[in-house]
Amino acid sequence: MGHEVIVAHARNVRLIAESSRKDDQLDARTLARIDPELLGPVRHRSAKAQIHLTVIRARAALVSTRAALVNAARGLTKSYGERLRKCGTGQMNREIAKGLSQELREALDPLLREIESLNERIAEYDHRIEQVAKEVYPEVALLQQVKGVGTLIALTYVPTLDDPQRFRRSRDAGCFLGLRPGRRNSGMSEPQLHISKEGDRYLRTLMVQGAHYILGPFGQDSDLRRWGLQLAERGGKNAKKRAVVAVARKLAVLLHKLWVSGEVYEPLRNNHKVVSAVA
Repeated sequence: MGHEVIVAHARNVRLIAESSRKDDQLDARTLARIDPELLGPVRHRSAKAQIHLTVIRARAALVSTRAALVNAARGLTKSYGERLRKCGTGQMNREIAKGLSQELREALDPLLREIESLNERIAEYDHRIEQVAKEVYPEVALLQQVKGVGTLIALTYVPTLDDPQRFRRSRDAGCFLGLRPGRRNSGMSEPQLHISKEGDRYLRTLMVQGAHYILGPFGQDSDLRRWGLQLAERGGKNAKKRAVVAVARKLAVLLHKLWVSGEVYEPLRNNHKVVSAVA
């Protein structure tokens, strides 16, 4: 009918939802007086991005189910006084149970069969994700220049943001994923708050996983790793946790920068600048 449709952010319509005099006429009158930008309009993803994210989320559901079944198998074995051999969830199968007693093997056999089936389905999704990244999203290769960012993280990042030009600055990508600290300043009071945790929860989880790898023993020496390790060394009970979240935010910003610019990633770019200045 010629009207512009705006889907408002749920947190920005409390003036209407929490009103003591709420009805359709008053709601329409209130909306007519509000600047549309104050409603925080929600930007929808394309149909292509949505179907590919569905593939990724379906895989995540299977991974979560597999982890629960593996934990159940280990817990039940331990309660019987025995132990399953150590292995990753992807290697869990009926062969692992060969050292158990006969009656316990028979009890766990259907459970282990189900885990084997999940491993096969997850492998099918992994193959499909690699294929989609290669054929549909060539920009994924730009993001994978950062060691610790695999196909799953890069492919989840690209369709979740959908359009890199939606942000005026790359720094806004970290805020979009809820990795910035909350803010409730008043006068001289500036309390330190937790991160907002807004945005896509699954992608935020993957960013944190990538940060753990970057700061871990197998992480590549880089400006990002050095910066994160310095934060972790400042001490305090939660210094390592804060460093991981901070690196996750910086990683989200870095990936957007690489996506927009198409630059070749230099892990020690800042270090090279210092050397050049000294020379």
